[in-house]
Amino acid sequence: MSDHLDIAVRAAREAGKLLRENFGSELGVNAREAHDIKLELDVQAQDLIAGILLGAFPDHALYGEEGISGKQGGDWEWIVDPIDGTVNYFYSIPHFCISIALRFLDEVRLGVIYDPMRDELWTVERGSAPLLNSKPIRVSPRTDLSDAMVTVGFSKSIETINASLPTLDRMVKRARKCRMMGSAALDLAYVASGRLDAYIESSVSLWDIAAGVLLVESAGGRVNADTHPDNPHKYSIVAWNGTMDLQLHS
Repeated sequence: MSDHLDIAVRAAREAGKLLRENFGSELGVNAREAHDIKLELDVQAQDLIAGILLGAFPDHALYGEEGISGKQGGDWEWIVDPIDGTVNYFYSIPHFCISIALRFLDEVRLGVIYDPMRDELWTVERGSAPLLNSKPIRVSPRTDLSDAMVTVGFSKSIETINASLPTLDRMVKRARKCRMMGSAALDLAYVASGRLDAYIESSVSLWDIAAGVLLVESAGGRVNADTHPDNPHKYSIVAWNGTMDLQLHS
């Protein structure tokens, strides 16, 4: 591992330990929204991650779900989601993760996704094989949508929920099974590992997908991620094994 990846793994594991220790306990809530929850623990976990990353690389910036820190305007930027799957976590559903990516200028160089409840660690550096717990992974070889396991993500506004419903309807009728799992980063990690064949969502943030996109592409899959015309900080994304026709427009 490079020094950057080694430090990112340490940060993810330390944050994972914090999340495991607090899982199932009474949690402080900073904000309750119609389709989302913001926890005090989100902030604590990001502060922990930032302390490790920026302590090792003080000239780097950090861009996370809970705000920015570090030396802004430089070439290196960490992209962090301290709890991807916060609502799952709040309801004591053990499906969530920490997502960390490192970007140099406009190119993501490495990604780490850590599921602390299953102790599953995905790592990837650009140009190298993606790994799950140090073993190489690959997207699924499936070619027929009728054999596919597809996850469709739903976002946090009525507009994006309504935009996703036709896709869900199409996938439910054509794929073998559809799932809504509640963590974009884990959805991408599962696609990269061949557990899922595709992940589709109409509105996600960069910190949700930065590490996972590199994982999927490095594992042989394909990703289409486009920014929203009215909001450059939101992406619509389709990630799949690259061999399957998802029939999204038929």
